[in-house]
Amino acid sequence: MKIAVIGTGYVGLVTGTCLAETGNQVTCVDINRQKVQMMQQGKLPIYEPGIETLFNRNVIENRLFFTSDLKQAILDAQVIFLALPTPPGADGAADLSFVLDAAKDIACLITSYKVVVTKSTVPVGTADKVKAIFDQYSDIKVSVVSNPEFLREGVAVEDFMKPDRIVIGTQDEEARKILSELYAPYVRQGNPIIFMDERSSELTKYAANSFLATKISFMNEIANLCESIGADVDMVRLGIGADERIGKRFLFPGIGYGGSCFPKDVQALEKSAKANQYDFKILNAVMEVNSLQKTVLVDKLKRYYNNDLTGKTFALWGLAFKPETDDIREAPALSIIDALLSAGANVVAYDPEALNNVRNLIGDKITYAEDQYQALVDADALLVLTEWSVFRAPDFDLMKKLLKANVIFDGRNLYSVEKMIDHGFYYNSIGRKKVGQMHLNTAVE
Repeated sequence: MKIAVIGTGYVGLVTGTCLAETGNQVTCVDINRQKVQMMQQGKLPIYEPGIETLFNRNVIENRLFFTSDLKQAILDAQVIFLALPTPPGADGAADLSFVLDAAKDIACLITSYKVVVTKSTVPVGTADKVKAIFDQYSDIKVSVVSNPEFLREGVAVEDFMKPDRIVIGTQDEEARKILSELYAPYVRQGNPIIFMDERSSELTKYAANSFLATKISFMNEIANLCESIGADVDMVRLGIGADERIGKRFLFPGIGYGGSCFPKDVQALEKSAKANQYDFKILNAVMEVNSLQKTVLVDKLKRYYNNDLTGKTFALWGLAFKPETDDIREAPALSIIDALLSAGANVVAYDPEALNNVRNLIGDKITYAEDQYQALVDADALLVLTEWSVFRAPDFDLMKKLLKANVIFDGRNLYSVEKMIDHGFYYNSIGRKKVGQMHLNTAVE
């Protein structure tokens, strides 16, 4: 099948590459000519585990192409995927301008029937708006379908190739048959393709992300309560996660959720509710909890150092919002860096993949280390902000030699409290007891 994918961000590039992997001829379109040229030369613009092998194979076998020429891409395409950004506007609502502008451009170019699929995360009613544009600017029949993505950065290729479900919003029988054929290779193990109306499909994506964000924020509230009453969040997590109605995923406490999906999707759903005169109280609370949680480590630092961080140097391990990605959108690390700099502290940071993205964003406001241990040299304390595997079993003896003091504030609960006692660290994590000796010139917590 001939496919066009408009937009080559995380969703578009993964979608196009994985569709090519099952034998389709896919042309990916982007207005950024430099980015297109980069991909034409075999270079990936994103870091995503597993995609490089598929990308290279399908380019070599002439199934995956890249262009800035929209007309060329869609001319013979049977299905056109819109994988364009929908960033939050000034009021927090999703900005649909990229999607709607692309729809208008496509409508003015098509000469035969197309299935146009909104892969972007969009508010309820977007498919209707896209269809109205085609009705206004073209006499050609078009089926507009909602097909939200459920890709997790870091395992996006696996999620696409082996989805736990595929949601398709359409009431058009011809489009249903075409997409059933297109997606058949990905559900051979029996996972469902769930067909529904377009509005239900659009809401399903927002509902899924908002529910997962709610689980994260709820667990962070439980972790904060654990610290107040002397309970252990790890034990609580195991106890409730064993209930199959709750499940064990998304129950790990930390320094809040970030990335390209949860923050904007929760915000967009709340704004959509408000636009329909519904006060979504739970989502307001979720966003408030997450905002506060992003700087909970800084609050702990201020208590430890008697509310004076001036001149202190802090090593940060991790900048990406999660491991196995270079994505720093809404990353808690950025909020922590801002708070530390505002308090007069110095920051030395290391991340296996996200250093360049942070450097491009904030420049030389902080120091960038070449490896995790270089970041520790003469630092007053270590802050663990992203749970990269490389941080899970470090050389603690070397760390003690490099750090100015044996102090760790762990925002991801990577280490066991018992191990930190054995190694002689002051260790402060999320929702668990603090261990180790306080150091000179610090307040008593």
